[in-house]
Amino acid sequence: MSSITNSAGSFFNRSLAQMADLRSGIERTRSQIATGRRLERGSQDPAAAAQLRSVARREALAKVEGDNAARLGQDLGAASGELEAVTLLLQRARELSLQAANTPIGDRGRQAIAFELEQLGQQLFSRANAASLTGEPLFAGQASATAFVRDAAGNVTYSGTPTSGAVPIAAGTAIERGLPGNEVFEFSVNGSPTNAFAVLGTLSTALQGGAADPVVAATTALSGIDAALDTLARAQTIFGTRMAWIEQVQDQQGERGIALAQQRSRVGDTEIADAVARLQQSLTALEATQAAFARVSSLTLFDALR
Repeated sequence: MSSITNSAGSFFNRSLAQMADLRSGIERTRSQIATGRRLERGSQDPAAAAQLRSVARREALAKVEGDNAARLGQDLGAASGELEAVTLLLQRARELSLQAANTPIGDRGRQAIAFELEQLGQQLFSRANAASLTGEPLFAGQASATAFVRDAAGNVTYSGTPTSGAVPIAAGTAIERGLPGNEVFEFSVNGSPTNAFAVLGTLSTALQGGAADPVVAATTALSGIDAALDTLARAQTIFGTRMAWIEQVQDQQGERGIALAQQRSRVGDTEIADAVARLQQSLTALEATQAAFARVSSLTLFDALR
């Protein structure tokens, strides 16, 4: 009787433990299928968990770099768009200067040209103080205030910083956010420093009687406008080069993002077909164990009653 009892007790314990393990495995497999994640806890596979943490860190860094690249590209694109508009208005100013220098237009004609030059100067000032979509000045360098200020006498001066600051967009890669306004709107004419605002303002004043010979003033202004256009062309080339660089980095970021996602999936995602097969095997094993347990339990109870 004692032998039967000990043997039955050992069988019951083994069976109960086996069924508990099977149920635990079934629940784990069902959870893996439902969530798509192979690991619920790092202790299940420490090596895989370490790989997933490494991938998560790299993905987080890649997101920051991607956001930086997108924002930088947006800012450079906005600045480039402003410079395109400035180029057009300076080209119009050049046409007006040529007209004032070479066409007998009289006082009323010069007044009309001067008025249009004033309007172009106001547009130029507005464009030079343009801001990004986030409200940051495009040409003030690292300053948060407007790039250019106008004093009571109408003189315009640069009030930003001499550098724009670099933005990290990839490992070991940082690109200048833009160009400070003094590198875009200021230049030298025959060795004398000036800016585009002064060129247009001086010509407008000259055509309104502020110069003894307005024709000479208009001819002189052409050199300033040409210098301004050359400076803008160099700035546009720099912006274009940086934007192309950003596009290249973004392409690489996209490729790295795909590779990281594939690695994360390979290490941490559930292979659904395999999981379903394991689930079916575990359910079958559980059913068989339960059936065997029921049969042996009945026989053991019968022997004990005899």
